[in-house]
Amino acid sequence: MSPKPVSPTISSGLPAEINALLDSQKLAVLATHQAGQPHASLVAFAASPDGREILFATTRTSRKYANLQQDPRAAFFIDTRTQQEADFHAAQALTAKGTVREITGPEKELLAALFLSRHPHLQEFVGSPSCALMALQVQLYELVSRFQQVLIYRVTP
Repeated sequence: MSPKPVSPTISSGLPAEINALLDSQKLAVLATHQAGQPHASLVAFAASPDGREILFATTRTSRKYANLQQDPRAAFFIDTRTQQEADFHAAQALTAKGTVREITGPEKELLAALFLSRHPHLQEFVGSPSCALMALQVQLYELVSRFQQVLIYRVTP
């Protein structure tokens, strides 16, 4: 029997502004590094219902996967920019910092269903044997609004 997919709507104890960003955006920049050299990748993502994990998929031959095998520390950058002048006052930017793990075993089917509920067009990619489903275990969120207002939220284990 397949596990019932979890609703992708964020319903955690996170501040409302963080919930709104995680719920409204589908793409983020993943930052990794190798030997001190930064690497940024645009990825599709889905947050777990409690906001403690951010899911993404990648091939095991990608640079980001290799970087994360060497050092699992990473950051996600999620924002609301629209490339309009109003962004200077209205855009929000969220950074999520933590460590990344590959999802395996029985948990993979459940979390893949959550990820695919936001990105059904990636079904074939996620189902490929070369694809790894990954999760950033969030330790800290930093939300910047109006270029000056900063909200720091530490995620408790």
